[in-house]
Amino acid sequence: MKTILIAGGTGFIGSHLCKRLVDEGNRVICVDNNYTGTLKNVAPIIDNPNFKFIEHDIVNPLDIDEKIDQIYNLATPASPVHYQGKAALFTIKTCVHGVFNLLELAKKNNARILQTSTSEVYGEPLEHPQTESYRGNVNPIGIRACYDEGKRLGETIFFEYHRGEGVDIKVVRIFNTYGANMNPEDGRVVSNFICQALKGEDITIYGDGTQTRSFCYVDDLVEVIIRMMNSRDGFTGPVNIGNPGEFTMIELAEKVIEMTGSSSKIVFMPLPADDPTQRRPDISLAKKELGWEPLIPLNEGLVKTINYFKGAI
Repeated sequence: MKTILIAGGTGFIGSHLCKRLVDEGNRVICVDNNYTGTLKNVAPIIDNPNFKFIEHDIVNPLDIDEKIDQIYNLATPASPVHYQGKAALFTIKTCVHGVFNLLELAKKNNARILQTSTSEVYGEPLEHPQTESYRGNVNPIGIRACYDEGKRLGETIFFEYHRGEGVDIKVVRIFNTYGANMNPEDGRVVSNFICQALKGEDITIYGDGTQTRSFCYVDDLVEVIIRMMNSRDGFTGPVNIGNPGEFTMIELAEKVIEMTGSSSKIVFMPLPADDPTQRRPDISLAKKELGWEPLIPLNEGLVKTINYFKGAI
């Protein structure tokens, strides 16, 4: 049995990871301040003797009275609704101070630590699809920079701890992910469209709707995160993880309207500043090193997600 700490464990992806690892017989310590997460997300395992919840903000140093074998860092607001405005400085602190604190904990425990970085490190990409060698096109002073640059710096800190302190690191870059436990208020495109459709409200598309995203179902994502954590020694990444299927916002909206049987109409609003117009991962490295590619197509994942939101809103 491994003892595994998951920072951000009550959030959307983190809660699925907690459940999967507990179900596999691990001891899981979930650390979260519940800024964007909720204990409802871990309700199915909250009473499991191998699960422990600690309410804590990783911006502050963290000391655990158990020997830790692995650490997953999923702690950061990941939606513009939560990381812009007044939360921008908090987001930067989480991406920087929080990363330092978790790396110090990993060093103390001689634990392997995985950083969930993001496709946002590529910014408005001038390379399509995006490979791990692409260095990105990010506006360092834009309204999204607190998250984009925070995650870029997080990767830098990870690699400096690896080179200078000998910490065993893994880094993944997550592309758009969706599924159960998404917060209906977090502004992500899939949850927005589904909630609007189920309520019969206008479906809001920002921009002209031709911008693209690639959508990975959460179960596929959790699988590859675990594979990366347990990958061969010396393989640090970064590794793109996501579904390379690419869809326009109009295509997604039309799918959601059809699948929900909604009477919603599509309306268009101005595109927010620095919002990427293209996003699709090259997952060749994940296929080669981890033997992974997503298995759940968009239509199947949307059915599961729609059924979740029918009971959540």
